[in-house]
Amino acid sequence: MELIINSISKEFKDKLAVDKFNVTLSSGIYGLLGPNGSGKTTLMRIIADVSNPSSGEILVNGESKNKLGCKYRDLIGYLPQNIGFYKNFTAEKFLYYVASLKGVDKETQKSKIDELLKFVNLEKDKKRKIGKFSGGMRQRLGIAQALLNNPKILILDEPTAGLDPNERIRFKNLISQLSKDKIVILSTHIVSDIEFIANEIIVMKDGKLVEKSSLKDILDRVRGKVYTLKVSDMELDNIQDEFKISSMVRTNKEVFVRVVGDSKPNIKEVEYIEEEPNLEDVFLYYFNENANA
Repeated sequence: MELIINSISKEFKDKLAVDKFNVTLSSGIYGLLGPNGSGKTTLMRIIADVSNPSSGEILVNGESKNKLGCKYRDLIGYLPQNIGFYKNFTAEKFLYYVASLKGVDKETQKSKIDELLKFVNLEKDKKRKIGKFSGGMRQRLGIAQALLNNPKILILDEPTAGLDPNERIRFKNLISQLSKDKIVILSTHIVSDIEFIANEIIVMKDGKLVEKSSLKDILDRVRGKVYTLKVSDMELDNIQDEFKISSMVRTNKEVFVRVVGDSKPNIKEVEYIEEEPNLEDVFLYYFNENANA
């Protein structure tokens, strides 16, 4: 399957949220990376057919989304950043309700719902009302509803928010298994969730596509630009003024500071070592957001 986002723009009264965005996607997992306000959620809402673009078009295997109509929506599984629930519904009843809306065959609804409730670890809570669920439980239920119709295009906006580490691992493993015949677009503030499962990274800033590359290629962009420095408290102020700092670890006498920058540290009597970059370093490099800010 091929999904083409062709010069998509979305303009609101006071802001151009998405600006002539072009990208072509095939089966695999794509991590959508960008700071708050970069247009990620707006773009995902357009792909999910929840919002219409101001201009541009979306094509699936060469056919326009508008021409496909309901057939396009049948391909979509969508987990929005904030999903609305009927609080008086039980988890099981909610999934049956969504399955009916999505046209899931009645003969397969029960087995599919049971399978998904087990996966998201809500099997024992399926008869509980959603109003009594924690935030993490609601998020898990949201993931289940996105998968009900076995979508070919799966759009996940902050899917791991509120999940504990075990649930996040379980979720990432499932998504990896599903991706062989699906297009999965995943946006999250937990950068490591993208780093370990995405085939490619899509970098977005100010509504525009900055880069689309494999994880290896995008990490290579900052290779040789990441260092750990061993400094004193007195030297720390100078470091904060001159470098983008991603993390700090204090000991009794010293501070170990991880920095990202185009130039090698050149501070007298300060020890440093070059580090292997990770996706958080990439985020810091592209978006210039210091951890100490």
